[in-house]
Amino acid sequence: MIKKCVVLLSGGLDSSTCLAVANDAGFDCYTLSIDYGQRHLAELNASAAIAASMSKNPHQVVQINLDSIGGSALTDHDIEVPDFDDAQNEIPVTYVPARNTIFLSTALAYAEVVGAEAIYIGVTAVDYSGYPDCRAEYIQAFETMANLATKTGVEGNQLKIITPLIDLDKAQIIKLGDSLGFDYSKTVSCYNANANGEACGVCDSCHYRKKGFQEAGITDPTRYTQSS
Repeated sequence: MIKKCVVLLSGGLDSSTCLAVANDAGFDCYTLSIDYGQRHLAELNASAAIAASMSKNPHQVVQINLDSIGGSALTDHDIEVPDFDDAQNEIPVTYVPARNTIFLSTALAYAEVVGAEAIYIGVTAVDYSGYPDCRAEYIQAFETMANLATKTGVEGNQLKIITPLIDLDKAQIIKLGDSLGFDYSKTVSCYNANANGEACGVCDSCHYRKKGFQEAGITDPTRYTQSS
């Protein structure tokens, strides 16, 4: 019997690498994207294209309007997306309140529906912006909760939250995806991409992505705006 997993797919570099890793591990992958009211649709468009090329199952998009409560530069157009700041010591305004908890909860429900034994999520605790819901202790706590809170869990079918990138920096992630034959030109990581999916080149996400390709010694296929 083929094992199934749900892959949270944002359309960015990390989550797409997760999908490649899950495929390589022999999982039957069910891809899931969350339309949470983010600033642009470019990453959702990228997710759909990547899912179509890497999974035989229908790609699911669940709408959760986090823009209705705001609180983040990614969901509130009155808050500007800042340029990367190496001196930043606080959690940045691009943090979306409880985002990974909401995403994982949605993936957990979907996993029960399709009979998946695992959820893949592309969190990393190395090259990231200091988000508290990217830490290993958070993931472990959520996995414990998931197996207490679901029919699947209480019946003895333990669900795993798999984070293959958690201890990798961006260069290592890119090398991993490259070794699996993944084409990063399909991905959109920028917090402030335009309607054509072109990256701004100056936000936190763009900084770590550029740095990753440079350190990996792999040509950066990212399409940037002319101004960047």
